[in-house]
Amino acid sequence: MNASEKKVAVAILGASGYTGAELARLLVRHPQAEITALTAGRKVGRRLGEVFPHLAGAGLPDLVSIDAADWDAAEVAFCCLPHGTAQDVVAGLPRHLKVIDLSADFRFADASLYGRWYGQAHRAPELLKEAVYGLTEVARDAVSKARLVANPGCYPTAALLPLIPLLEAGLIDAREIVIDAKSGVSGAGRAAKESALYAEVAEGVQAYGVAAHRHTPEIEQELSGAAGGGPVTVSFTPHLVPMNRGILATIYVRLAPGAAADDLGAALRRRYSGEPFIRVVAAGEAPSTRHVRGSNGCLIGVFADRLTGRAIVLSVIDNLVKGASGQAVQNMNVMCGLAETAGLEQAPLFP
Repeated sequence: MNASEKKVAVAILGASGYTGAELARLLVRHPQAEITALTAGRKVGRRLGEVFPHLAGAGLPDLVSIDAADWDAAEVAFCCLPHGTAQDVVAGLPRHLKVIDLSADFRFADASLYGRWYGQAHRAPELLKEAVYGLTEVARDAVSKARLVANPGCYPTAALLPLIPLLEAGLIDAREIVIDAKSGVSGAGRAAKESALYAEVAEGVQAYGVAAHRHTPEIEQELSGAAGGGPVTVSFTPHLVPMNRGILATIYVRLAPGAAADDLGAALRRRYSGEPFIRVVAAGEAPSTRHVRGSNGCLIGVFADRLTGRAIVLSVIDNLVKGASGQAVQNMNVMCGLAETAGLEQAPLFP
């Protein structure tokens, strides 16, 4: 059987949340994926179409507990469980499974760093040694050989895709990076929260996790590797905006001596030439979240700042697709030797 005929049996753990439902939406149209198991907690025994009516009629299995899932029938497991829970579940899964974890539990090389930022000791530190940080366009070769992939966070994905090539090329000062990012409400998950109520979110914008957001060390870990020198620290502030989906990261950088904003755009175009999901927009064009909604795309724009020696980089993604489930499917495709774009070729939804 050649790669174009291969079928991959897939299980989704935590299918009753937004990222799990988004995985189901993408995979039902994947030509080489078959969903064999869907797990949930409180919604065990229900049909997924009851929990998410937009997925009714897709012929998907009912929701079961993790203990009741038939792991012998699966080849790939997507873990969409909360941080702190995922590590125990992943550690208990059969070793024949390829695992893509969408929590933060396997994103850090240093277990103590996880403990400092997530407030608990890591209970599966031995798995950190084999986990690959799955920013697909950057780590494609490592992902292709991995059994366990840590899917990046949504904010880190939006920030790292433009910043890593610029640091590797030595075009920006690693000591002066400011990331101002804005996300839709679905980034907070589906569980009921007072801060996500309509009256709390609508008609306003608010910063949160100021100087303390847990995606900060994840961004710094990957940028430090790209810079090739000492540790990189960034100023990162996320904001919640009244929309369902999308992330806009506005990134302020100081140019390296002799570099110009046009050099940044040129370097990004060279780096991502031929990449199916990343596009550097024309000079003077500001990318918008509405132009990636529902897609696995990332649009990047570069502007010269009015302040001499500085530039502004804009990056937009759909937080549920490229920032979560879409990138997870992309990683599965690479891990399983499938076409990387399989199941991800839908155009953005606009208006």
